[in-house]
Amino acid sequence: MTTPDWADVDEYIVNSVARDPEAESALRANAAAGLPAIDVSAAQGKFLHLLARSIGAKRVLEIGTLGGFSTIWLAKAVGPDGRVLTLEFERKHATVARSNLDAAGVGERVEIRVGAALESLDAVAQERPEPFDLVFIDADKVNNTEYVRWALRLTRPGSVIIVDNVVRHGKVLERDSDDAAVRASRELLEFLSTEKRLDATVLQTVGAKGWDGFVYAVVAQE
Repeated sequence: MTTPDWADVDEYIVNSVARDPEAESALRANAAAGLPAIDVSAAQGKFLHLLARSIGAKRVLEIGTLGGFSTIWLAKAVGPDGRVLTLEFERKHATVARSNLDAAGVGERVEIRVGAALESLDAVAQERPEPFDLVFIDADKVNNTEYVRWALRLTRPGSVIIVDNVVRHGKVLERDSDDAAVRASRELLEFLSTEKRLDATVLQTVGAKGWDGFVYAVVAQE
């Protein structure tokens, strides 16, 4: 099968079990604002939503907001008593995301912080917040390992950490790749293979976004 075939299957899946009018409206707003179309797919957004609900997540950290598409799915999952903290580098993206979140009726559950994520994470850690139940990482790929290190500081035993886009159309196999994102994926997997505080795997995905995959990691019990 090819990417167009996968996209057709994705469309069928979305029409069957993964439609969300507010999330779809956010995608249209993102396009109108000229944001890059690099959000997770709708099926993947629904997966994040169900994952958060399955673990009873009430505190979610998202690294990489873009226009808030995945944020809407996560905010709906935590419910009115839950909270999502999402970090975004581009102020324009954050402005669009704020509008989308408010339009979706979940704006009060979400705090957006604008700036370089590593700096924002340092500031968050200094605030000594309650541990996050779920961390979703979908930002600049070269810093993924550092983002996971920060996630470990900000979570608790049993928390889940998801890192998107680590298979890179299979290029993760290329040991001597000159692609910084591919090298970052390999660095992350090497880190996970030795980090005793995490139990992790990688799931490959195909769909409208092509061939990729994500890390699924659970913080180990003490």
